[in-house]
Amino acid sequence: MAPQPVVTGLSPKEGPPGTRVTIRGEFLGTRATDLIGLKICDTDCLLSAEWKSPNKIIARTGPAKGKGDIIVTTISGGEGTSTVQFRAYHETIGPLKESAVWIEESPSHNFSWGRRTLAQSVLAQEDPLGLSIEGNEQKIPEDLRDLFPDASGDLSQENFSPSWFLLENHLATSFEDLKFGLGYLKRKVESQKEGQLSFLKSNAGSVIDQLDTLMNIRDKLQEDTRIYGTEALNVLEHSIENSITESQNIFTEVLLRKEKADSTRAVLFALSRHKFLFCLPNSVERRAQAGEYDIVVNDYARAKNLFGKTEIPMFRRVLEEVDERILQIRKQLHEKVVKMPQSVDQQKKLIKALISLEAQQSGTTIGDRMRNADPAWDAIEARAKYLECTFKQTFEQYASKDSAAQESMISNLFSLKKKKLTNFVTETKNRDSSNQPHSRVLFCEEICDIAASQLPDLWRLGQLYFTGELRGAHDPKPGDFKRMVLNAIEKFCAYLRVAILIASDLRALRQTTGLAWPIGSSSATHQFLPWISQCLRYTRITYATLIRLDLPSEALDIIQKLIDEIRIFCFSITFKRASDRCKKLGDEETWDMDVEDFPGATMLPNCLEKLLIETLDEAQNACMNPEIREGNLLEPQSDGQREVSQRLQEFLSTFCGVIDELAYQSHDEETPTHNVSQLIGYPNAHQSGLSSGRFWSSNVITWEQRMLCCLANCAYCNKSFFPHVGDIFVKYGYPLPTLAIETSRYSVNQLFTNLLEAYVEHKGDPLVGTIEPSMYLGRFQWDIEMEIGKLRPYAHECCDNLVGVYSEIYTISPALLRPILEPIVLTVSEELARLMSCVQEFSYTGGIQANVDIRLIRDALKFYTNETGKNYFLEALEAIKPPLNTEQLTKSDEILADVKNCMKLQLMCFAVKDP
Repeated sequence: MAPQPVVTGLSPKEGPPGTRVTIRGEFLGTRATDLIGLKICDTDCLLSAEWKSPNKIIARTGPAKGKGDIIVTTISGGEGTSTVQFRAYHETIGPLKESAVWIEESPSHNFSWGRRTLAQSVLAQEDPLGLSIEGNEQKIPEDLRDLFPDASGDLSQENFSPSWFLLENHLATSFEDLKFGLGYLKRKVESQKEGQLSFLKSNAGSVIDQLDTLMNIRDKLQEDTRIYGTEALNVLEHSIENSITESQNIFTEVLLRKEKADSTRAVLFALSRHKFLFCLPNSVERRAQAGEYDIVVNDYARAKNLFGKTEIPMFRRVLEEVDERILQIRKQLHEKVVKMPQSVDQQKKLIKALISLEAQQSGTTIGDRMRNADPAWDAIEARAKYLECTFKQTFEQYASKDSAAQESMISNLFSLKKKKLTNFVTETKNRDSSNQPHSRVLFCEEICDIAASQLPDLWRLGQLYFTGELRGAHDPKPGDFKRMVLNAIEKFCAYLRVAILIASDLRALRQTTGLAWPIGSSSATHQFLPWISQCLRYTRITYATLIRLDLPSEALDIIQKLIDEIRIFCFSITFKRASDRCKKLGDEETWDMDVEDFPGATMLPNCLEKLLIETLDEAQNACMNPEIREGNLLEPQSDGQREVSQRLQEFLSTFCGVIDELAYQSHDEETPTHNVSQLIGYPNAHQSGLSSGRFWSSNVITWEQRMLCCLANCAYCNKSFFPHVGDIFVKYGYPLPTLAIETSRYSVNQLFTNLLEAYVEHKGDPLVGTIEPSMYLGRFQWDIEMEIGKLRPYAHECCDNLVGVYSEIYTISPALLRPILEPIVLTVSEELARLMSCVQEFSYTGGIQANVDIRLIRDALKFYTNETGKNYFLEALEAIKPPLNTEQLTKSDEILADVKNCMKLQLMCFAVKDP
């Protein structure tokens, strides 16, 4: 918004109403229409305002009085302010004084009436004292309103103040002159004492003239009323209307006579020149039977041109007979036009003959019987209906082949189609052993051939119609033809969709299309799946044929949408078949650990990578590479991208299921090797495990080894392999399937956690369960004095069992040491804390022995102990009561050093951190 208007200058600064004022300032408006308000002394002066520039406005003052601001209002800046003021005052007004405003009359304005006419010279005196105001331009510096707040210097006002008047007009007049003026004023008042009768006497002639004029006007009005009545204009209007009606009647009668004479002359002239009309009925029938439609059209056109508008009854009867014969010929031609099948050229010839006959016969009573018949449009509709009927018959024919009653017809149909499908059969992999195409495949080939041959004929016939070559007098119907073509293409796509997209929602397809392919056996459906890419090829061939016709994009988009759906479905089927093959990878597992980057991982992920590359190659060749006018299925947020992500996720999820199945395979069949105690009569588990560091050379693989390899595979997939799968997709031009990769990593992490819990439970529970029985073997008690100097057997056994678990894990995958040993060590420390807290009191030597046992286990497993485990070990040491004194602690340190020296070999296993 612009700044507010500001008035900073004014010229002149005072004056009576109507004074021309020049206003200067800033922001007084950008143009004349921007000025919407101007007030001087709180009086609206907008009507007289003349905008000159943003800094200048010229206006005239209104009937204001006193001092006031000049307020300018604009659209752009709003209501403004003023730094100067204007003083408005009223001058004494006489009959000859110019004034810009109306001056209200008051009793003081009564002028004197004398015997003579109105004395203008007397009334024209401006000063009541009769003094000259020359030399009295000096003004009092003070504002007289401040000196006389309740008075006025105007002679016409009731609050007139003589002092104000003298100060304002005679400030420099001498006293002597004022006395002479007073005398003049007294004489003037005396002269006004005469009455108003003298005025009438002096103006009697004018008054009599006015009365005579009024009498003449009255007499003229009475005479007009007597002659024309009270409404003279109605009589004039009625006369004009009568003259118009009479002239029209005369002119119409003349035209009718002329038209009748012309008609009579035309009939006589036609009778003398066109005698061939009487032979025309037999002539057109004979020519039509011979197929000479051109001659029929020419003769009929000649007769219609000569006798089409005749009024002679004889000629009319002959012409009606000819029209009847032509109408029968038109009906015969119309039947031939709509009869299918036939070529477009044959239809074109018949339509042209019909259009010519229709053009000649239109407008007659007989011709009106077929006036709604448009031969070209009827031919288009007939061809469109024939196309839809052919689609339907073909669908019903091949759909019935899946029923048990007509299975014998497949071999006969295969003999007809075998030549066309021979090349595809030799190229397609994973096909049924019989290599016989499914009835759905044969249907797709047949319906695509129909569409590729008949849809162009329909479009060509329509183009001939709309270009005017085959169009008669009827208006074209582009909207109807467009819907007809779109409907034919939609039907074609609906049949293909029902036949090909067997994994779609059958109920939804049945509701939208009203079609349903008979549901066959699962083996028959499985036999059809490898042929989907061939069905896609048939559809693409038809699509390329239709593209060359220059069809509207709306029609081509329908087929493009179907092709995109088939491409996505083909990709989905390809990956489903790959998922089925992935389920069988477990049977091919050799348990060879040849992955250099991740020890313990087998070749199973590499087998999956080979299968994935084969699948992507197959999908790329079959459906993913776009052809002419096909979109990219991998657009962001598209159905294709979501399908790729979903299928990859299912594929990798299937692989996770294979790992899970391999991990628990034959777990129930094998005899589990629990880590039970040697002290109570059972062998140690780890001695039955590994004879050497590599077990894949043996024919027997234990469940523990299988579980460790599966854990290594899970960790390898999460860390390296699954991200590598994303790189493979990017290499083939797919967008990075981040969601599928992350979801699969989450799934494999969950599998890793489940397998880890199963393995830890399998190894840890028996190990922890032997601590208490071994500790109290032989009725051992902690409150009895005992021989000290070495480690208790239960502690020895606990360390040996952990060494066995360590060696088993390290042999397979050292990276799994911490994930597995840490929870086992935690349960061991918790069990020791529980057992120590259950002892009421320790003897002198019992406290030392317990301290040595716990500290040795704690120090041996320190690299695999978390904070919770450390707290449990500390809790076990603090549970020794009474607490050890300095002597006992010294003795405990000596014994612990000797024991560590003796168990150096066992402790070296845990001294090396996990990689």
